[in-house]
Amino acid sequence: MYDTIQYEVKSNVAWLRLNRPDKLNSFTDQMLKEVTKAVKAAAADEQVRCVVLTGEGRAFCAGQDLESVDEQMDHGEVLRGQYGPMLKAIRQLEKPIVAAVNGVAAGAGFSLALACDFRLLSEHASFLNAFIHVGLIPDSGNLYALTKLVGQAKAAELSILGEKIPADEAVQLGLANRLIAADDWETEVTAFAGRLAMMPTKAIGLIKRSLNAAYELSYDEFLEQEAQGQRAAGLTADHREGVTAFIEKRKPVFIGK
Repeated sequence: MYDTIQYEVKSNVAWLRLNRPDKLNSFTDQMLKEVTKAVKAAAADEQVRCVVLTGEGRAFCAGQDLESVDEQMDHGEVLRGQYGPMLKAIRQLEKPIVAAVNGVAAGAGFSLALACDFRLLSEHASFLNAFIHVGLIPDSGNLYALTKLVGQAKAAELSILGEKIPADEAVQLGLANRLIAADDWETEVTAFAGRLAMMPTKAIGLIKRSLNAAYELSYDEFLEQEAQGQRAAGLTADHREGVTAFIEKRKPVFIGK
């Protein structure tokens, strides 16, 4: 079904692994299409309540495979036709998506991690805004997310100097949620994803809508969007279960509906 990625669903978690380890999981046109397809499959699968995106081998993703770049390439059309659909699928996914960054995330690989809701970093992980080193600008939504996370001045520094960001510094900058020791990597990532998969999925999707809207709407428009979202959340089975569990003084059992 897939040639450049691995995709499997276990315990309500979809595991999407970039699978070109010999090329540091760098992007090809085929991989971009397959990631997009897998994210859309996860969106449509009611059994999936969380997605984990990670890489096989020692890298998360080294960005675009430069062996496929030639002088005739229209980089803008590549972004519109290949990267754009993948990033939009991730952003529109109304389920939590976790970037489990197991190694280097450079260039568009860094952008891919930034597009996710959570970033868990192995102690061996690092970020690198590598575009400047090949005479390009950060793309794939990179500066849209990066500026909001670290501010304009730091985003300029990371993008123009193009220096490596070690895992511990990335956490300090607010680029990642937590740093995980290599020995605990699989256990901690699985536990984090499992926790998300047991939460009220519909409410998480609505929270994601509001987080995105906070960047784009006026205050009055946001309040209206918030009201619509809360109405939708209030109609879910998980809301009813949460209230009932509170009254009955027990732990709620959410079903993602």
